Amino acid sequence: MTPLLGLTVGDPAGIGPEVTLKAAGDPRIADVRLVAIGSLEALRAAAAVVADAPALHAVATPAEARFEPGTLDVIAVPSDVAVPVGKLSAEAGQIAFEGVERAVALALAGEIDGIVTAPLNKEAIALAGHPYPGHTEILADLTGTTDFAMMLTALKLRVVHVTTHVGIRQMLERVTTERVLTTIRLADRALRDMGIDEPSVGVAGLNPHAGEGGLFGDEEAQVIIPAIEQAKAEGIAASGPWPADTLFGRAVAGDFDVAIAMFHDQGHIAVKVLGFETGVNATIGLPIVRTSVDHGTAFDIAGTGRASADSLVEAITVGAAMAKARAAART
Repeated sequence: MTPLLGLTVGDPAGIGPEVTLKAAGDPRIADVRLVAIGSLEALRAAAAVVADAPALHAVATPAEARFEPGTLDVIAVPSDVAVPVGKLSAEAGQIAFEGVERAVALALAGEIDGIVTAPLNKEAIALAGHPYPGHTEILADLTGTTDFAMMLTALKLRVVHVTTHVGIRQMLERVTTERVLTTIRLADRALRDMGIDEPSVGVAGLNPHAGEGGLFGDEEAQVIIPAIEQAKAEGIAASGPWPADTLFGRAVAGDFDVAIAMFHDQGHIAVKVLGFETGVNATIGLPIVRTSVDHGTAFDIAGTGRASADSLVEAITVGAAMAKARAAART
């Protein structure tokens, strides 16, 4: 199988167009077929600052793509217009949102094997009338998915979050036994889909030292441990809660195939320290494959040609592997 992935260009005012062009010509993904989805205008503008940028070939559907060396096939979205680089705007937000919409529709229809997303800007999509906290929530809504989670990978570390884009006070309300258990299940299933037969799942505590036996909080005993025990009863190799300051290092060392983080920064800091430019974000629990870069739109360097495509190349590599694993599971 040679995976066909839809690569959304993201916010056309950010670095998405530049890293899309750089990734498309990277030899590390020579065995993956790509169709860019989003702003053709932004890709044309970015080609002026990207060395050896591929030629752009406009298509209406993936079936029309040529996949020729040195060429990137592009599906432009209806609202595509030229926008100022490095500037927040509703126009850019709408273009980015339509790119994700089209990619999801193609994936659900089976016309592509998965999607890889360049960064969008939350403020821009909100200005365009789509007030989502991020990509993950857009994808869940468009696919009708209720149980989903974010999995970050960097080198030997995989992290799945119980909560993500919420404030600390709201996070405390959302860390429930049901949500922790659902996250453990999603992580276990995702790793099995990736070819790991019996994943080991290490679960972080919420409080310092995982509560220190109740001295620093009782969420571990009241909320997290019951979820772990239920997961074990279902045959999942889950353990913990482990202090967060040791869990991620142990996961890198190979003690766990995946670590469960209770909240955004608890997991993100570990991943970004380990691999800031190569981190990958995958949404698990969706009916489609979706991976993404683990960085933002970087308006401050957009249009300079300085943005690194390493995270996007890694996201394409991971997305292709997940698409192959899903295809193999169906045969």
